[in-house]
Amino acid sequence: MRDLSFIAFLVAFFAIGFKRPFLLVLVYVYIDIVSPQRLTYFLLNTVPISLIAVALAVGGWLLADDKRDTRVGGRQVLIVLLLLYCWATTLNADFPVEAKEKWDWVWKTLIFAAFLPLTLRTRLRIESLLLFMILSASSIIIVGGIKTIVSGGGGYGQLNLMVDNNSGLYEGSTISAVAIAIIPVIFWFMTYGTIFKPDWRVKGFCLALVFACLLIPVGTSTRTGLVCIGLLALLSVRAVKRKTLYLATVAALGLAAVPFLPSAFTERMDTIKTYDADASASTRLAVWRWTIEYAKTHPFGGGFEAYRSNHIRYDLKATEGAATPGPRVEVDKARAFHSAYFEMLGEQGYLGLAIWLAINLIGIFRMELLRRRYADPADEQAWAGPLAGALQSAQIIYLLGAAFVGIAFQPFVYMLIGAQIGLDTYLTRKRGEQTFRPMRKSLSPR
Repeated sequence: MRDLSFIAFLVAFFAIGFKRPFLLVLVYVYIDIVSPQRLTYFLLNTVPISLIAVALAVGGWLLADDKRDTRVGGRQVLIVLLLLYCWATTLNADFPVEAKEKWDWVWKTLIFAAFLPLTLRTRLRIESLLLFMILSASSIIIVGGIKTIVSGGGGYGQLNLMVDNNSGLYEGSTISAVAIAIIPVIFWFMTYGTIFKPDWRVKGFCLALVFACLLIPVGTSTRTGLVCIGLLALLSVRAVKRKTLYLATVAALGLAAVPFLPSAFTERMDTIKTYDADASASTRLAVWRWTIEYAKTHPFGGGFEAYRSNHIRYDLKATEGAATPGPRVEVDKARAFHSAYFEMLGEQGYLGLAIWLAINLIGIFRMELLRRRYADPADEQAWAGPLAGALQSAQIIYLLGAAFVGIAFQPFVYMLIGAQIGLDTYLTRKRGEQTFRPMRKSLSPR
């Protein structure tokens, strides 16, 4: 029944998409975020559904969508440049077979990120994209939140988010970073949403979803999620009038929540203070040092999966109650980067890292410009400033979470970047329309 229900849903949307091409874009968004082929038992597992969806989305736009007012942003050019660069490093990868496997999904992520802003011609489309992204992610987040309330999550790597799969948004640290990153956008829908009028029902659902998002780091026991929550609290200060009262309230709520947190979560958070005695943290530091040395001899990177060639050794300090007394030396190999920054440096070298950083940092800068430009609540586009601020906060939170998780090519984040570019180009076009004054033919007396 699960297989048949997913197939019926996808067929219905594909059929409607022939008349409304943008719906095909939303179908791909859902497929790329939720990955229904992982949730079904047999039928969809044998079909390249993601490739079919992206082909239909691009084809529908080319054949049937209105392409007036289409603009190309500078970051779209950078995304295409990054795509071409990754293709070149894949051809010369240290591990060509493994690199090809990662390339098979990375190129679709980058192609769709460059294509997506072309379809975002109206506010309705921008809002529809973000709504679909949030609802798709919420299908994972709500399940995780309910399981956390019922069982406490069970500890790091133990929370089953619908499937027993530790990749994509189903990986604990990744879903934690994404769940916290989308909270500002959820709050935006509570005030400015137009698809669903922000009445008490919508606000109630949004608040419940925010609570579920905050539960995800608890249920997954991820330190990444905890630091993202801290950053979210700091970024939210600029949106409140009584900042001192806000900070005091946040601190009080945090302290009040501590007694209710599961022991698995608090024990793992305690390892932040004793990182040099924690194997997970120590291996990350060792891999990062190895990556820096590797980049010196491989300035253009080693291609996808280059971490497989690492051999590391690290010191672990003894902790109270440890089975092995005194410090000890550990050795390991083929450990993942566990950081998007070092992932880019090791796989794509200095140039690839520079392009990736430019894509992200330019987005923060452009959203700040829009946030300030449309800060006037009496402006016709008053909704745009808060949305730019929400998208900016989401990206900053992602960049912090990415320091501890290898999510440089996470599709969800590239959709957020696509929404940023779409919002930017849409508002640029609107400003151009407002400032344009048609030239009148001068009438000279005869």
